[in-house]
Amino acid sequence: MKIILWFILLVLCWPLALALLVLYPIIWLILLPFRLVGIAVDGVFDLLRALIKLPSKILRGS
Repeated sequence: MKIILWFILLVLCWPLALALLVLYPIIWLILLPFRLVGIAVDGVFDLLRALIKLPSKILRGS
């Protein structure tokens, strides 16, 4: 889907499409630490959810 949108942008405004082609890897590298923090926070919330639900799972049984 991204490639189709890029080709449309290339037809409509080719300087912007070429700038996007050059800047996309740089933006991806800048946003990578935020993705890693998001994965870590999601893991902590999953752990907390599992700890809170553990007593009910033990009492309910298999």
